[in-house]
Amino acid sequence: MDASTTTEAHAGPEISIKAEGIFHLGGIEVTNSMFMGTVVAILLVTLGILIRRSLAEIPGRLQGWFELIMEQALGIMDTILGSREKSLKYFPLIFTIFLFVLVSNWLGLLPLTHVLVGKAPILRAPTADLNFTIGLAVVAVLATNVLGAAAIGVSAHLKKFFVNPLRDPIGAFVGLLELVSEFVKIISFSFRLFGNVFAGEVLLTIVAFLVPYVVPLPFLFLEVFVGLIQAFIFSMLTLVFLGMAMVTHGDDHNAHHA
Repeated sequence: MDASTTTEAHAGPEISIKAEGIFHLGGIEVTNSMFMGTVVAILLVTLGILIRRSLAEIPGRLQGWFELIMEQALGIMDTILGSREKSLKYFPLIFTIFLFVLVSNWLGLLPLTHVLVGKAPILRAPTADLNFTIGLAVVAVLATNVLGAAAIGVSAHLKKFFVNPLRDPIGAFVGLLELVSEFVKIISFSFRLFGNVFAGEVLLTIVAFLVPYVVPLPFLFLEVFVGLIQAFIFSMLTLVFLGMAMVTHGDDHNAHHA
């Protein structure tokens, strides 16, 4: 056995910022994060169908827990959106984002993620892939703008960003800043989620390699908590931005003088 083979045999785990390809589907390379994202989507859809079929007027223990969680989530939404009607209307979007991010974060902690296909782990948390978090951020920001425009009218929504500079130069400058802030939201959304999840996976990988078995357990529980917090933050920021998108400048002005 030569020196290079010995070095490879004792080398630590490979850490890649880029999602690794694990197989090809036609001419498309399927990455481990893409595969995991598909698994998460199928899992959530299947779970939703099973829960829907098992609903009863007198809830069992599982249904009772789900109803309690949903009621708590609606309560939080009420404080931000101001009414239960709005909360019920936008609950599917916010709670879907929360569940998708949460399950993606947690499934990335499974031991199977360290089973290799070639040199790449077979599974990788979708939220540990920057492509996924950017895509999710674009969907979240686009949804808040579309729903905001639907709530207050397209014209009123566009006036937040585009103001005649000859009539109101300060308003035009503020509108430009708000337009730029929409793109900043995408960057902030995506890099915050990606950075926290990817850093956690790197930490667990290194600790498990250096000191396996018992020592990584506290870090694993920490990452379970971090995964929950990141899902909550992402969905809550989406909710806050949605609430802001449904308020016109006139409403802001009146609120200041109230």
